[in-house]
Amino acid sequence: MLSFLLTLLLALMPAKAPAAVSLEPCKIYGSVYLETDPARRSYCFGTVYVEPQEAFADLIVFKETNKLFADKVGLWADAPARDFADYVLFVTPDRSKADFSIHYTTVRSFAGCKTN
Repeated sequence: MLSFLLTLLLALMPAKAPAAVSLEPCKIYGSVYLETDPARRSYCFGTVYVEPQEAFADLIVFKETNKLFADKVGLWADAPARDFADYVLFVTPDRSKADFSIHYTTVRSFAGCKTN
């Protein structure tokens, strides 16, 4: 009888959707693999747009040659394959479909998150 009541109670309770994970671009650093194949978009951590203008980018990125030096926000090292990356991001050509935008800089000290 108890199992029947428990089953009935579980059946009548509304199912809760899992909480969505919010993407915070200001916490991304380390080795990053940029995916361009739309078929693999669902396997990526987030979607990014490469902004040609620094003024409109959410994150300024400096490409490090060594993963050990990519230890702060905006310092990214290119991963040779998606399996070796800390983050896998899909690069979209459409800004409206991106979670955030980045701009590459040649000066290491300019890298980081822009605060508005």
